[in-house]
Amino acid sequence: MPRYIWWLVGAALIVAPLLSGNRYFLYIATMVTILIPMALSINLTLRLGQLSLAQPAFMGIGAYTSALLVMNLGVPSGFAILAGGLLATLAAVVVGPIFLRVKGVYFVLLTYSFAQIVNLNFQYWTTPFGGNNGLFGIPPISYPGGDLISKNTFYFLLGLILTAISLYIMRRFEKSDSGMICDALNEDEMLCLALGSNALSWRIAAFACSALMAGISGGVYAFFIGFISPDSFGFQLSVDLIVMNVVGGVSSTFGPVLGSVIIVPLLELLRDARQYQLLVYGLCLLFFMLFCRKGLVSLVWRGLRRNSFGNA
Repeated sequence: MPRYIWWLVGAALIVAPLLSGNRYFLYIATMVTILIPMALSINLTLRLGQLSLAQPAFMGIGAYTSALLVMNLGVPSGFAILAGGLLATLAAVVVGPIFLRVKGVYFVLLTYSFAQIVNLNFQYWTTPFGGNNGLFGIPPISYPGGDLISKNTFYFLLGLILTAISLYIMRRFEKSDSGMICDALNEDEMLCLALGSNALSWRIAAFACSALMAGISGGVYAFFIGFISPDSFGFQLSVDLIVMNVVGGVSSTFGPVLGSVIIVPLLELLRDARQYQLLVYGLCLLFFMLFCRKGLVSLVWRGLRRNSFGNA
């Protein structure tokens, strides 16, 4: 399939929610744009050979911080979202030097424990977090001259821009010297150490960047939904993000994007049949691990290369 066809398909998917007039369709599309940076954030740690289950905690920190700053102190929404992202980053910088000294299943367990501790704090403290009932009545995002009440405006001005910025940063990182160093750390850390690279510092930096992306996504999510609770930032979110990466493909920046576009609508379709969600996840993971280990994005690149060679 020619390259321009893929660009046309992508443009159509972006514009379709705006033209459809269907509020539910627009809601799903906005959720896709919010979860794409989340999927990219966990992809950043996966490229280092580390599976982080702390992303829901960072997202929750960003969401609660943003909401509380606006509700209790009247801080402008934009600054509140940024503050939430920075607080999540600070949390990653604090725990990163401890967690990132270990690898494999031990790192996974540490990040899982951290996420559970953060979530339990959200559940236990009714002040200020609202306990299990969460926070209601989060105001819409404000800007000079009015409020972003329109879902169309929210999707276009926040969802798509957040996704575009996250994707641009990840693409630049992937092609930069920093990206090559992180890939090298995953492939042969001992060689990188011998060449003078500080492996721990690079891992902490990547972990902090992933927390920043997750925290900002959490703030945008809080203002979009208008309600947050500990359930939104539980272990299930980690599973969703991992599946998005596996289905789309971990090795490319576009993999998590493609995985999010597929998995988020699927989650909405299975909302009333949650008992089948794990079955669908299991079948998806089994299929991709056996027959398409590099994800759907590898099929797209293969088709583009075949078409390019065919035109040569």
